[in-house]
Amino acid sequence: MENNKINRNSILIRRWKKFKTLKRGYYSLIILLSLYITSFFLPLLINNKALIVKYEGKFYFPIITGFISGSTFDQNVPGEARYRSLKKSFSLDEGRGNWLIMPLYPYSPYEDITYDGNKMYDPPSLKHWLGTDNTGRDVFARLCYAFNISISFALILTILNYIVGILIGGAMGYYGGKFDLIFQRIIEIWSSLPMLFVIIIISSILKPSFFLLIGIYTLVNWISMTYLIRAEFYREKAKPYVAAALSMGQSNFKIMFKHILANSLVPIITYFPFAVVAGISALVALDFLGFGLAPPTPSWGQMLDVGLANISKWWMVFSPVLAQFLTLLAIVFIGEGVREAFDPKVYSRLR
Repeated sequence: MENNKINRNSILIRRWKKFKTLKRGYYSLIILLSLYITSFFLPLLINNKALIVKYEGKFYFPIITGFISGSTFDQNVPGEARYRSLKKSFSLDEGRGNWLIMPLYPYSPYEDITYDGNKMYDPPSLKHWLGTDNTGRDVFARLCYAFNISISFALILTILNYIVGILIGGAMGYYGGKFDLIFQRIIEIWSSLPMLFVIIIISSILKPSFFLLIGIYTLVNWISMTYLIRAEFYREKAKPYVAAALSMGQSNFKIMFKHILANSLVPIITYFPFAVVAGISALVALDFLGFGLAPPTPSWGQMLDVGLANISKWWMVFSPVLAQFLTLLAIVFIGEGVREAFDPKVYSRLR
């Protein structure tokens, strides 16, 4: 048993070492993973709320506490304090010892022309790196927040599809017979469900949300993984090690998920990056058609829709298209690298 674990670990180590030699896949993974981890700290990096405010000897932390009224800092503005304006006023009144620290990029993806200094269709500049959209919202801020939403949506959707697909497909391939036949007929009927019409109907009844869209897509997206796992289980269950496990009295569940699944990981792992690409593309398409995340949630699809409606504002089209292209390209490179790493060939065309 220990020898099997050692062999399995050594195989994984060899595959990882081979993946590292495939430069464009390896560097794409490092860059994309670094950006995704960084995106969870965006409220500290890209935001219109101050990180720390010292006013009249007291400290405030708007980034943590949230809403703080402008009257708290003697600002004559309705609602929440305007921290960029507050920073300017503090710089003009240095003697009182008031100060604040803003994020590196002091604009929020949600603020519009009602906030101080924002204009519609403001072209790219040192102030707004990628300009503003039709409501005065900062394009760069929205682009960064949309990156986190798109990747998170695709990852959660893919993992859920894998869980459902592996459970159902594994059972179909292992038990076979009438069980497999009945589930094939159910899947054929279920896969004929017009997905877009279902989303349109649900969107007209309920307000679309992140997890609602994931739930709707999971209803049908597990089917492709189910067929893949079913085929793998059919192939593997005929091998001698399964018969040996049965003769030793091991349970069906243990044979399925400890032995057969462990020997079916190659197609599962190599398919994962391409499933993530499909998830990102699905969300972008839904947002572009207007059936995705509710405004003003940052979304590449919604940004592209606004940009195409104002095609003369080149930055509004160029920004989401380039962001989506580079992200999908990096994931495809990772997928190619993973597929080559699991290939038994010694030499690779991707070196």
